[in-house]
Amino acid sequence: MTAIVALIGRPNVGKSTLFNRLVGKKLALVDDRPGVTRDRREGDATLGHLRFKVIDTAGLEEADKESLAGRMRAQTETAIAQADVVVFMIDARLGLTPMDQPFAELVRRSGKPVILLANKAEGKKGADGIIDAYSLGLGDPVPFSAEHGEGTADLLEALAPFIADEPEEDEDEAWEDVPADNADEDDNPDRPLRVTIIGRPNAGKSTLVNRIIGEERLLTGPEAGITRDTISVDWEWRGRKVKLFDTAGMRKRARIEEKLEKLSVADSLRAIRFAEVVVVLLDATIPFEKQDLTLVDLTEREGRAVVIGLNKWDLVADKQGLLAELKEKANYLLAQVRGVPIVPLSGLAGEGIDRLMQAVFSAYEVWNRRVSTARINRWLEGVLSAHPPPAVAGRRIKIRYMTQAKARPPTFALFGNQLEHLPISYVRYLVNNLREGFDLPGTPIRLHRRGGQNPYDKERKG
Repeated sequence: MTAIVALIGRPNVGKSTLFNRLVGKKLALVDDRPGVTRDRREGDATLGHLRFKVIDTAGLEEADKESLAGRMRAQTETAIAQADVVVFMIDARLGLTPMDQPFAELVRRSGKPVILLANKAEGKKGADGIIDAYSLGLGDPVPFSAEHGEGTADLLEALAPFIADEPEEDEDEAWEDVPADNADEDDNPDRPLRVTIIGRPNAGKSTLVNRIIGEERLLTGPEAGITRDTISVDWEWRGRKVKLFDTAGMRKRARIEEKLEKLSVADSLRAIRFAEVVVVLLDATIPFEKQDLTLVDLTEREGRAVVIGLNKWDLVADKQGLLAELKEKANYLLAQVRGVPIVPLSGLAGEGIDRLMQAVFSAYEVWNRRVSTARINRWLEGVLSAHPPPAVAGRRIKIRYMTQAKARPPTFALFGNQLEHLPISYVRYLVNNLREGFDLPGTPIRLHRRGGQNPYDKERKG
C-alpha cells in the first residue's frame, strides 16, 4: 500500500506550496492571503526515491463545529486519521503563535508519526523560529523552504523511515495532463472516465459529488462559493471507473474582481479542457440563467460531451410540466447542442444519480461515435437533393463528398468548390441533419470545409 502523508498547520504556513512541489505540478491554488485552501486535496508525490500520496489540508483554526472554519477543521482531522505520517508545518519567520501549541497537541494525540517542518526558513530569517519550535515537543524541526526547495534532502531523510520503497511504474500516469481530444481513442478501457461538474455558485456541485461517492469528501454548506480548488475524486459506477472533478462556481466575468476568484475560475476552465464529459449543473428553481447558457456554450466550444443536470429537483412542484418546458427551451436556447440530455436530480436527497450516470456514459459513447464514409456520402446525396447549396455570383457551390476526420468530438470534413462562400445557415443545416441522420444528440459537431485547388490558379500554385 502507498503511504499517505498529510500536511497540517495553521493558515498560510505554505502547505499548498509544498504540496505543489511534491506533486510536481501547480495543482493547489496559492495566494498570499491566509485560508485559501478549504477542501483537502490528494496527489501522487515524488521526493527523491520515495513515492507516496500527499494530502493538502485547510489551515487549522479554532472555530464552532457548524461554522465554515469548523467544517474545514473537520476535513483536516479526517486527513490526519487517514495519514500514515503527519507533516506539521510552522512559519519559521513568524515563529510560534498561540495557535500552534493546541494544534501540535491535536496531532500528538492522533498517535501518528509526526515530522515538524519549519517552513520559510530560507536564509537567516527563520533561525529564531526554528529554535522556538523545539518547545512543541514534536522532535527536531526540519528547516525547509517550500518556495525555493531548500532542505529537500533533510525532508527526504525524515520521511524515509515511514515510507516503503516502491519501484517506479513504467506506465505514464500523467494522463490528466493530456487534453481529452488529444487522447488515444483506443486507449485502455480500464482508464477512468473524466467527468467535470461545473455550474454557478451554490448550484450544489459539492453536495452532489458527496452524495455520488457516499461520503462527506468535499466541504459543503449554505454559503455560496465555498469550493475554490478543483478537486478530483476516484469512484466506480457499475464496475466502470470514474474520475469526478468538482469545480468552483463560475459567475459572470464582469463580477469577478478578486485575484483568488480569477485563479479558481481558471482552475475550473482547465478542468473542462481535460474532461471527457462535462455535467453543467443548474438550479432547477432558477434554471437557464444567462450564465448557465454561457457555461454550456463554453463546454461546446471546448468540444466536450455535455449533460445538463437539474439539481434541487425535490423543491419543484410541477415536475412533469417544468421538465417538458425546460426541454423545449433547451432546443432553441442551446441549438448548438440540440438534443442534449437533461436529467432532473437532487444531490441533497440522492435522487436521479443513476439516471445522471447513464446519461454521462451515453453522452461519452456519442462523443466517440464514428460513421463510415460510405454511410456519410449516401446521407449527403439525399441531403443535397432535398436542399442544394445556393449559387454565389452565378456559380453554384459544388459539394463533392464528406468524411469523418475524427471523433471526440465528431468532426467531419466537407470537400468541394467555393466552400468558403457556403453560408452559415447552410452549414447549420448540414450539422443539424448530421445530428439527426447519425444519432448524435447533444454532442458538439465540427464541420471543416476543404476546398479543391484550381490547377490553373498561378498565384495559389506559386
